[in-house]
Amino acid sequence: MLSALTNAWNLPDLRRKLIFTGVVLVIFRFIAHVPVPGVDPSRLSQFFQANPLAGMLDLFSGGALTNFSVAALGVYPYITASIIIQLLQPLIPQLEEMAKEGEAGRARINLITHVITVPLAMLQGYGTGVLLQSQGVLENFGFGPGGDVVRTIAILISMAAGTLLLTWMGELITESGIGNGVSVIIFGGIVARLPQIVAQGFFGTGNLVAFVVFGIGGVLTVLAIVVVQEAQRRVPVHYAKRIRGQRLVGGQSTHIPLRVNSAGMIPLIFAMSIMLFPGTISSYFIQAGGTVGDVARTIYTIFQTSSPLYWVFYFMLVVGFTFFYTMVIFQQQNLAENLQRYGGFIPGIRPGRPTAEYLNKVLFRITWLGAIFLGVVAVLPFLGEVFLGSTLALSSTGLLIVVGVVLDTMKQLEAQLLMRNYEGFIK
Repeated sequence: MLSALTNAWNLPDLRRKLIFTGVVLVIFRFIAHVPVPGVDPSRLSQFFQANPLAGMLDLFSGGALTNFSVAALGVYPYITASIIIQLLQPLIPQLEEMAKEGEAGRARINLITHVITVPLAMLQGYGTGVLLQSQGVLENFGFGPGGDVVRTIAILISMAAGTLLLTWMGELITESGIGNGVSVIIFGGIVARLPQIVAQGFFGTGNLVAFVVFGIGGVLTVLAIVVVQEAQRRVPVHYAKRIRGQRLVGGQSTHIPLRVNSAGMIPLIFAMSIMLFPGTISSYFIQAGGTVGDVARTIYTIFQTSSPLYWVFYFMLVVGFTFFYTMVIFQQQNLAENLQRYGGFIPGIRPGRPTAEYLNKVLFRITWLGAIFLGVVAVLPFLGEVFLGSTLALSSTGLLIVVGVVLDTMKQLEAQLLMRNYEGFIK
């Protein structure tokens, strides 16, 4: 491992990529501490300490949400826009045609994604501002009575600009650095917050047993994530021999790697967004009297992280979204059609529709393991926090992001080293 890192650092082009990635991450950390005007820091800190869900979102922003900085939204509006475009491709023929046009089509889709990111960022920024104003954290925010319209617009533009800036920085990392840029930006924010979370979990309670158990659980969870993320079912594929001109081509044997967890962290993000919605809406009606207030308080209680019903709903949503997203992405790949076009076939399976049905059956079967694993990992931190009584937040989504980015970056460095006849990370 150390020798591979030394070899990577000794290569000028790889060293330049590593330095560039590090410099961009440092700039990101500076931007995360540039606050918007009119925020009460003490009340903001109290709000995040009292609201575990808000603290979890702050983990993904790398502390930018705690400071309510221009980078408070992170790159998540861009990720949301990307998911929307990806899900709309099978439904809108124009988008599906763009996706098949190669590099030019992908560039147009990327431009549309960036355009959609702006209103999404403003909507998310406005919702966050209204929530913080209701808690007395942000003053004179909004377009209603008592709101400073000019300052509200300035804050929303600043937050949207911060999201676009981070997205651009992520794309620079993809082009000139190491790893997937947007994922690396999220990774940098999570890692920057981990020391503070660990310190709060240990020194804040002094519960050494809970701290050790959480540490062991974190290590075991990381190992399980690595195993499941890399697990795949290899479906054998043969290519028939064909005469092309005066050459005999084909006759090769390969495989289709169907991943156990093809959806990655996306189901967790979908499920978390839906689980946040009822509790947030009901919080506005808690003070109301009569039946409305009683219903609002009941819903608010159910959708707290300490509620067993919350764990059940969260688990079921993660499992459901894992199947949904996996099947949507798999259908877009048209593997059966591409195999038939290039003369490939699965032994014992007819080309065309029977191949598609066989692949769908295999993928559906192995996705059960990935879906149940994601569901368990999703609720595991809540169970540990309740039963161990520790404030140490071990975010499953954060672990998935960190492990996924590390694995992707190592694979890219591995490929670069092997191209230059060096021994890589993977033995």
